[in-house]
Amino acid sequence: MTVVDNAVYVDGRRSREPESLDQTVETLAQCGSQRSAFCWIGMLRPTEADIAEVEKEFGLHELAVEDTLHGHQRPKLERYGDTDFVVLRPARYLDDREEVELGEIHLFLGPWFVVTVRHAEEPDLSAVRQRLENDPELLSHGPFAVFYGVLDKIVDDYGPVLDGLQDDVDQIESQVWGGDPAVSQRIYELSREVIEFQRAVDPLAEIFEELRLRLSKKSDDPDLELHRLFRDVNDHATRVRERTQGLRDLLANILTVNSTLVAQRQNEEMTRLTEAGYVQNEQMKKVSSWAAIAFAPTLIAGIYGMNFEHMPELGWALGYPFAVGLMVGLAGLLYVIFKRRGWL
Repeated sequence: MTVVDNAVYVDGRRSREPESLDQTVETLAQCGSQRSAFCWIGMLRPTEADIAEVEKEFGLHELAVEDTLHGHQRPKLERYGDTDFVVLRPARYLDDREEVELGEIHLFLGPWFVVTVRHAEEPDLSAVRQRLENDPELLSHGPFAVFYGVLDKIVDDYGPVLDGLQDDVDQIESQVWGGDPAVSQRIYELSREVIEFQRAVDPLAEIFEELRLRLSKKSDDPDLELHRLFRDVNDHATRVRERTQGLRDLLANILTVNSTLVAQRQNEEMTRLTEAGYVQNEQMKKVSSWAAIAFAPTLIAGIYGMNFEHMPELGWALGYPFAVGLMVGLAGLLYVIFKRRGWL
């Protein structure tokens, strides 16, 4: 089987390490009615046959087993008879890829057993087990002490994830004000990362609310200290949810600001193009005006330059001065007209 650790605890201390599930059940039976006796079985990437054997030994509900086999569940706490089924989504920030990697951990909590199922190497629950074993008084509270340890570890690991996301947001702000054209894509990608992370964090509120309702009915419960520890984890989880929502809102504002800046730069570019077009139009007016002024005498000269034998005023003594004067007068008239219109 894919069991990474299998131990029986009595009074919060590691008592025995059975080699199989059958031995684990037999060992617990030998412990009799000791209230604090329970087993903790840790599994990594179990096969369908492994889960089936655990289901048979501990009487797990088929719906919970189905969720474990298929994975991709949202965080939740569900009750099946005297067994609780918990789904948690651990997360870690990958600096080299600037991404949030989400995992999945399933816990089966019975009166005298805990089964933790991991589908990835991270997070390593051996540190949680070691921490709890170093505190027998806490571990003596039974399976829910293990639940607290795992939950506390996952919520604490959310802190570095938020720090990594905050660094990315700070970099994006610099890109936005720096006018980086690729920043829009990065804003979208980071927003998607934050949303995925938020989907792992927000359902924790439902889990803690369910725990509060259960624990509030047990005011005289000897596990009161464990209840206080759960409330402390809830406080941390609340801060994580608030920071996550704050990052999501900040990214939405950054996207709005970036869109405004892009629109502003586009307007400025359009203004520059309009001004350039206006200047070009003024130049075209001047060129067209001078071309029209030059065209008038050219037309007259061209007409009288034709070598026809019979033309009006061809033999007139004042024909030449008249033609030159006509050309100068027409050119001057056009100049005055264009000047008044502001084309010259």
